[in-house]
Amino acid sequence: MRNVDRLPFIFAGVLFLLAWLLGFPMRAQSAPLRDVQCTLIADAATGKTLYQEGVCDQRFSPASTFKVPLSLIGYDAGILGDEHTPSWDYKPEFNAVKRDRKTVDPVIWERDSIIWYSREITRRLGAEKFAGYVSKFNYGNTDVSGDPGKDDGLTHSWVNSSLEISPVEQVAFLRQLLAGRMPVSAKAHDMTRAIIPSFKAGDWVVQGKTGSTRLGEGGKDKRSLGWFVGWARKDGRQIVFARLVVDTKRTDMPKGLATRAAFLKELPQLI
Repeated sequence: MRNVDRLPFIFAGVLFLLAWLLGFPMRAQSAPLRDVQCTLIADAATGKTLYQEGVCDQRFSPASTFKVPLSLIGYDAGILGDEHTPSWDYKPEFNAVKRDRKTVDPVIWERDSIIWYSREITRRLGAEKFAGYVSKFNYGNTDVSGDPGKDDGLTHSWVNSSLEISPVEQVAFLRQLLAGRMPVSAKAHDMTRAIIPSFKAGDWVVQGKTGSTRLGEGGKDKRSLGWFVGWARKDGRQIVFARLVVDTKRTDMPKGLATRAAFLKELPQLI
């Protein structure tokens, strides 16, 4: 009888041990994901690192910073003509947020970060040519497959999906763009450099592109991402830069815009 009386306790002990063994890796996986911040500045001509802080070799979605290589692609493929050509009207099927429901040209596209315009460029390009350009550019992990099972790589791969790039790779790409060494036409280089938005940071003239997205929509990753990447000139000197912020902190503006504002404020003290 005593052995029978012990059976519930033995059984409970076994269940506790199994729960602990099975639960241990689950607890490790559900631990809060770390914040990531990087500021990387390099000499545009030599590639020498002038300033580096944080984790700069980890890949994340490029989000709207992908409009820089997409500009090169669009001009090289003849889909884009000049600063204001083509000018495309908004259509209801684009399903854009209210502020983006307007006529858009390349300058407005880059300035206001209009995602439906990006998707119209890639649709006209086609999946094979699109993947070919990204591969030739050696852009990040070059993965434009999109979300698994959705066949949406042509229109979604660069926003919180399959395509990822690190700050180190962003800076390397920008150096090639400024030097005119990307595998595209001279016109594509010139026009892309012309339409990237300009800003002032002290005596620096800055051109750059922001990017914002929320990571892991519907999943455990509750962080949001903010990019600001580009180049700057001062007294004949030229630098390239990438700033990345990934965390759960809320901001009054999209994280890319907040990242840009902070970087422009700090740049004169960093270099």
